Amino acid sequence: MSIAIFGGTFNPPHLGHRRLLEVVTEAVKPDRVFIIPDKIPPHKEASGLVSGKDRLALCRLAFGDIANVEISSYELDREGKSYSYYTVSHFKELYPDDDIYFIMGSDMLLTFDKWYRAEELMKMCIPLCISRCADDIERCRSKAKQFRKAVFVEAAPFEVSSTDIRNIIKNKQDYKLSELLDAKVISYIETHKLYD
Repeated sequence: MSIAIFGGTFNPPHLGHRRLLEVVTEAVKPDRVFIIPDKIPPHKEASGLVSGKDRLALCRLAFGDIANVEISSYELDREGKSYSYYTVSHFKELYPDDDIYFIMGSDMLLTFDKWYRAEELMKMCIPLCISRCADDIERCRSKAKQFRKAVFVEAAPFEVSSTDIRNIIKNKQDYKLSELLDAKVISYIETHKLYD
């Protein structure tokens, strides 16, 4: 049996996140996938972060129709920064006999060995990466080879970021959000006036 963990701020979760999830889960076919919004991301500044409650709701709308996917509040319920080491340790305790895939974009893979307790983290999980933009594929291939078990899935990149989406909403730019976000996610954002 195997599980996959997909963490992030998901502020908001967009179609690039969903595509990444679909591509990597097709590649390794985990039995269960846990989507985990983080509380305080340790690797980046999280400006304009909406509440954990809202991001949980957005994740349920964005990913809830995918088979074997569960939305977890584990990191939101913990105190302090959302270090992946603690999250993977938690799921390793719950599923000690399962392989654990840790899903990430290429930007995260490139710095993975600098993460908190990285060596221990790498022993507990299998990094599962997809390229986020066209110019990093070669660097990712090379980086993946440094890790004993890393899986690098190549696919045409979906170049969008949550920061871009927040700016589009805030600045009321004439842009088709339907090309970036699930319709249910758009409706929730508009109803709750997020990112205005």
